[in-house]
Amino acid sequence: MAFAQRLIATRRGAVLLAALAAILAGILIVAYVARYRNSVNAEGAPVTVLVAKQAIAKGTAGTVIASTGLYSATTIRQSQLLNGAYSDASSLRDKVTTRDIYPGSQLTAADFAPAASNLASSLTKHQRIVTIPFDSTHGLTADLQAGDHVDIYALFNLIPVDRNGTPIGGGAAHTALRMIMSNVYVANVSKGSSGNANIDFRVSDDQATELAFASDNGKLWLALRPSAGAKTAPPSIVTAETLMLGVQPQLVYKALGGRG
Repeated sequence: MAFAQRLIATRRGAVLLAALAAILAGILIVAYVARYRNSVNAEGAPVTVLVAKQAIAKGTAGTVIASTGLYSATTIRQSQLLNGAYSDASSLRDKVTTRDIYPGSQLTAADFAPAASNLASSLTKHQRIVTIPFDSTHGLTADLQAGDHVDIYALFNLIPVDRNGTPIGGGAAHTALRMIMSNVYVANVSKGSSGNANIDFRVSDDQATELAFASDNGKLWLALRPSAGAKTAPPSIVTAETLMLGVQPQLVYKALGGRG
């Protein structure tokens, strides 16, 4: 303290203290300006956010929003980013909207809650869930799991008819097998104690009608598809003639009363 008083008492000391004060003030100003500049730059930095492309109703599943393109990834300034805003569509999985979201709104955590186990919330537009009973052999019930994809085959006993729908050839039934649907998504498998199972398929509304009819009036088979890289040959009708004699499918159509 005594040293500082002696220093201030001399002209040289006073000048030195003033210089030190000026240097310190300059350092503080430079630091403040740098911090302010970094803050401004950060607020102006571009960031990606998910924005609603159209109105999204309360109760819509996040997987539906992601799979049907109800959002767009938009670049905005960081200062415009809302708290909890999503930048990646994978963040929407297993979530459901808790309120209506308007077009142009950012998708934020406040708009969503964990989704309940509800198949209906995962469906879009013409998608339907239809349940078909299978035994262990025809339905692959020992190995089939939710999330698998299958091809569905239908076996029917057909009666040949003419162009007017009148049975021909004595009206004898003719057995035919054909793949009726390909790459069908398995939504759920409810297995029973005897090896039978009720299998939920996610299909279109038209396919749901066809599956229900085929299940009650014919015999269905499932074929499990590869988890990746699966390919499908054009479907064809298989009968005893095509299998054993190599008869072309179009000839079978004629034999069954079709126009070929």
